[in-house]
Amino acid sequence: MHTSIKPSKAVAYEVLYEDGDLLVVDKPAGRVTQPGKKHEHDSLLNGLFVHYGNRLQNLGEARNWGLLHRLDKPTSGLVLVALQNRAYDHLRSQFEDRHIKKVYWAVVAGCPRPTQGVIQKPIAEVVGARKKAVVKRTGKQAITAYRVLDVADAVALIEARPKTGRLHQIRVHMASLGHPVLGEPLYARGFDLPSVPRLCLHAAAISFRHPTTEKLLTVTSPLPTDLVRTFKRLCLTSPVP
Repeated sequence: MHTSIKPSKAVAYEVLYEDGDLLVVDKPAGRVTQPGKKHEHDSLLNGLFVHYGNRLQNLGEARNWGLLHRLDKPTSGLVLVALQNRAYDHLRSQFEDRHIKKVYWAVVAGCPRPTQGVIQKPIAEVVGARKKAVVKRTGKQAITAYRVLDVADAVALIEARPKTGRLHQIRVHMASLGHPVLGEPLYARGFDLPSVPRLCLHAAAISFRHPTTEKLLTVTSPLPTDLVRTFKRLCLTSPVP
C-alpha cells in the first residue's frame, strides 16, 4: 500500500490542458501510468508528483492520487487527472455513467468487416504473472464501437470508441475479430503481423463535462511522431483529431 508517491524528474510527459481542477496529459508509449511491480519510480504518476505532488497527495490513495483512468504501458495518448477532491468525484461519476467519450486510433491486421460496427463481448481479467484479459461469457460487459478510416495492403487504420473501460479492451476486442493491433505483445498469437516499433494504439481525444463550469470540454492529442513514421511506411494516411 502506498502512503505517497515518490516524485521523479526523469519522467517526461506533456500537459495539454490545465486549470485549477484538472489536468489532461499526453503519456508517451512505453511508460506505465501508475507505480507497480518493477515500476515503483518511473510511472507517469511519479512524474506528475514533481509539480503537482501537494494537490495529488491531498486526494490520496482513496482517490488514486487523482488518476481517473489508465493507459496500457505500450499505448500513447491522453490521461485525465483530477487536482481537487470535488473534481475527482464529479469526473469519476461521469466515467461510471459512461458520459465521458474517448477516441483511439489503431492500426490492425487486415480490414474488419463490416467496416463499421459495435463489438459487445464481455471481458474477464486473467490472474497470472502478467495482466491479461480474455473474452469470456462470464466476464464484465465490454462495448467498443469502431470504424475503418483507411486501408493499405494488409492493414487498416481504425477509430475505436470504447463505451466501457475494461483491461486491454480495444486490444482484446480487435483480436477477437481476427484483426489484432499491430505491435501487439499479448493477443496476436498465431497471426503474422507486419513488424512495427511499438503497439499502434493512441488515445487521441477525450470529452467530458468540466466539473466546475459544466461545459463540454474536448482535449485532443496529435499522432506521435513515431506513429507518423510508421503510418507513412505502411502507406496509411495519418489522422487528425
